[in-house]
This record gives sequence, structure tokens and C-alpha cells, in this order.
Amino acid sequence: MTAARPRRPRSRETLPDYLLSEQQLEDMYYYMLLSRRLSERMMALQRQGRAAFVIAGAGQEAAQVGAAMALKKGTDYLAPYYRDLGMNLVYGMDAREAMLNLLGKRDDPNSFGRQMPSHWGNAARRVVTQSSVVATQLLHAAGIGLAAKLSNDPIVVLTCCGEGSTSRGDFHEALNFASIHRLPVIFYIQNNGFAITERTEKEMAVENVADRARAYNMQSAVVDGMDCVAVYQTVRPAVDQARRGGGPFLIEAKCYRLWPHSSDDDDTRYRPRKELEEWAKKDPLVLFRARVETDGIFPREDLDEIEARVEEEVRDAVQWALMQPDPAPEDALGYVYKEL
Repeated sequence: MTAARPRRPRSRETLPDYLLSEQQLEDMYYYMLLSRRLSERMMALQRQGRAAFVIAGAGQEAAQVGAAMALKKGTDYLAPYYRDLGMNLVYGMDAREAMLNLLGKRDDPNSFGRQMPSHWGNAARRVVTQSSVVATQLLHAAGIGLAAKLSNDPIVVLTCCGEGSTSRGDFHEALNFASIHRLPVIFYIQNNGFAITERTEKEMAVENVADRARAYNMQSAVVDGMDCVAVYQTVRPAVDQARRGGGPFLIEAKCYRLWPHSSDDDDTRYRPRKELEEWAKKDPLVLFRARVETDGIFPREDLDEIEARVEEEVRDAVQWALMQPDPAPEDALGYVYKEL
């Protein structure tokens, strides 16, 4: 058996062009890759009839990982939306837990098998549980931000949704309230071009979701959501400003959904293959790897080792999770009604 090649220690000094250290860049690639490989395996399990439903973030990994890494894990709150697997991985979820959630197993830490897949929540990690009704998490984030301000707690809340959710009243109510009270909330919109089947131009009359910030006297930014480093460099200053009392921020990450809306969707009905092929050339994982290789941050062998590590983690997670117990029928009403 060939001995493993010794791994070069990662520097924790900030690289000027990246505003990130070597260790942070390795973590970025790892989380993005783990999110994609988990999603691929989840879709395979669904097609095999072993999982009921998959709604993935393929193509949005850079938007998710870059933003989550700009927060203080364990201190700041995350109020995600259903595609945010990458954010949850940054916040401490591992591959086994992700598979427990997909399969609705008894020990799923998000809901103990009581929610459908991709409904995240973990009180210990400060991940706010969500509803199937889109955009409600934005209101929850504003509420947490108000509590933090009243108690002088220097935390930040980052809450996410797709651009389709910004057509709901919850979005506007949350932004209005957060702006009036100058709350430490980052409203983070992952604009992947489609609200299920409808293009952005059918959803709103402005070019950017971020343009709506002007109506609430709120600062805003638009960032290339396919570039993980650019996302971090955009979100981090907004987080720091909010923590210092600078009020809320609206950030729009322009990205693209490389897969159908969900495992139940046929995206060939509403988008041409040529468009998808062109966007696939901007795959955030491919772009990130090419950049750090070209810039001499990591040799190819190191990145290959991360790939192998992720593949093994996903393989182990699937085999392990399939063997875990399902929720007991007699426990169905637990945590639903008040226990007497």
C-alpha cells in the first residue's frame, strides 16, 4: 500500500488578493465540493426510490459557502432557505447528518424526521428552523435582530431566499422593519434566474433585487454568486458594519441553478439546453479550482486529495444513514402538541 503524501501545512495569514488565508480557501473548496457531491448522491437515492424528494443548490455552492464563511460560526444566527445545504455544512452539519435529513430518519438533528428534506434547523448551531411557506424566515431574522439590539448582543443574522420569494409581502415587511429599527440583519438573495419555472423579468419590474433597497433607505450590493471569493469579500464588510450598529444590508448574489427546481421538476419545459450549457462553463467549483491552481495557492495534488476525502465522506454517510432507524409511528405527535 502506497503511503499517503504528506500534506503541506496551510498558512493562516491573510492573502492580500483574497482577504482569506490558505486554510480558509481550502475550507471553501471542501464545503463547496461536499455540498455538490452530497447533492449528487441525494438525487441518485431519490431516483432509486430510497428518498422521497430532493431540492438542491447545484450551481449555488459559491454563493452559499462564501456568505456563511463571512459570519462568526457559533455566534451569528443563520436563517436559511431550502437550498442552503452549503451554508449548513459551514455551520457544522456533517455528511451523515445531511443524509439523515434526506431520508427522514429518527435522529435527523434538524427535525427528528418530522420535516421534509432541506428544512434546516439547529438551535445549538444558531440555525433557525424554517417553514414550507417561503420568505417567513426573513421575518424571523428581523425578530432575532430586534432582540439582539434590545439586549446589546453584538450578533448578526444572515437570512436567505431566492429572488422569487422577494415577491411576497414577508420580504418587504422584514426589510421595512429592519430598516426602521436599524437591525443587524443581512438579507441575502440568491438570484438563480428562475422562480421555479418563471424567469426574473416576469417576477419583478426592476433589473436587480438589490435595487429595492432604496425604498427602505438600506444599503445594498450585487455580487457574482458564482465566485466564492467575491461573495466573501462582499458579505464580510456588510457583516462587520451590521455588527458595529450600521443597520441592515441587502445583498443579491447573481448565480444560476444548474439543476431542475427539484427532483419533481422537468426544466426542459422552460429553459433551452444551450443556455444551461453556457452557464455550466461557469460552474463555481470548476472556476474556484482553476483560480487557486493558476495563482499557485494549491498544487493539483492537494486539491485531488480533498476530492478523495469528500468522496469517502459521502460514501460513508450514505451507507451509515441507510442503516439508521426510522421514526417510530407512536412518536408521530411528539414535539407537536404540549406534553402533559
